[in-house]
Amino acid sequence: MTAKDIDRKKVIKNAWRITKDRDKTCLRVRVPGGHLEAHYLSLVQSIADTYGNGTVHITARQGFEIPGIAWESVDEINTIIQPLLDMLHLTIPYDQNSKGYPSAGTRNISACIGNRVCPFANHDTTRLAQRIEQEVYPHDFHFKIAITGCPNDCIKAHLQDFGIICTTIPQYDTTRCISCNACVDNCKKRVTGALTMSQFDIIRDESLCIGCGECVKTCPTRAWTRSAQTYYRLLIMGRTGKKNPRLASLFLKWASEDVVVQVIKNTYAYVLRYIDTTLPKEHIGYIVDRTGFDVFKKEVLENIPLNPEIKVVNTIQWQGYRYIDDPVVV
Repeated sequence: MTAKDIDRKKVIKNAWRITKDRDKTCLRVRVPGGHLEAHYLSLVQSIADTYGNGTVHITARQGFEIPGIAWESVDEINTIIQPLLDMLHLTIPYDQNSKGYPSAGTRNISACIGNRVCPFANHDTTRLAQRIEQEVYPHDFHFKIAITGCPNDCIKAHLQDFGIICTTIPQYDTTRCISCNACVDNCKKRVTGALTMSQFDIIRDESLCIGCGECVKTCPTRAWTRSAQTYYRLLIMGRTGKKNPRLASLFLKWASEDVVVQVIKNTYAYVLRYIDTTLPKEHIGYIVDRTGFDVFKKEVLENIPLNPEIKVVNTIQWQGYRYIDDPVVV
C-alpha cells in the first residue's frame, strides 16, 4: 500500500502525514500544553521502535511526530494509541466508532511551562491549555493557539492565530513599601516605565502597565503582590507563511479567562460563516482580512459578558510584509 491507495483527506484528518517516502507515513501525537505524564512516553517509544524508524520528532507545537510507519500499520496503531486519546478527556461529540485521532485541523495547543515551575509566570499555562483543548478539539479548522505565562513570551504567542499572554493587575500595599525604588528602577530599565515614585509612594500608570508582574518579583518587602483574579492579553491573527507574515496584534487587555475561551469558541462559528470553501484550506487571518476587523470583532464578542476590567481595541492595522515589490530587493 502507498499514499496513492489511501483516502488522502481521511488520513490527514486522522493525524497522519503524507511524506516524501510514498510508502511511509508519520503519526502526529497531540500533547496539549506540551505537558504529559511520563508513562505515555513508553507508548510513543514502543510505536517508534516497533512500527517506525526508531526516531521521534518533537514538533514546534510541542507534540510528537513518529516517522517511518508503513501505511499497512495505520489501522493497528490507531487502536494502540487509544490511551493518548483518553488523556485528552474530549468533551466535544465525535464518531466514537472511528479509531485514532478524530481531527488534526486545530493544531496542538502549545504553552510555556507556566507558574508550576517558572518564577516569572503569572498563571498555570498547562491547565488553561488543557481547558481550551476540551473546548475546541476535535475540529477541522486550522487554528493555532498558544499560551505564555508572562509577556516575556517564550512560547511566541505573537506568531499565533490566538496568542494568550498571562498577566496580573499588581496590587500595591503602601504599608509594606519602604520606598527603595527597586520596582521603579526595574520597570524603567526592563519593562515599560509604568511605575514612578511620588511622595514616597509608587504610582502605577495603567496605560503603560502590561501586567508582567516584574514589580512583584522585584519588591523585597512584598509591597507588590499578584491579583487574585487571573487576567490575560489576547493577541490575534499572527502568522508566518508565504503570503503575508506578520506579528499578532492586541485585541483584548485585562480579559478574564472565560472571555478569552469564549472568544476563541465564537471564532469557530465566525469561520464557518465566512470561510472560502473553494480553497482546500484558508488561514483564519486571511478571512479576517477579507471580512474586515469590525465584522470579526462584532461576531466573536457577541453575547459574551465582559468582565469589568477588560479593554477592547477599537481598530487594528496589521503590518507584516509581502514578498512582492519589496523595496530592499535590488
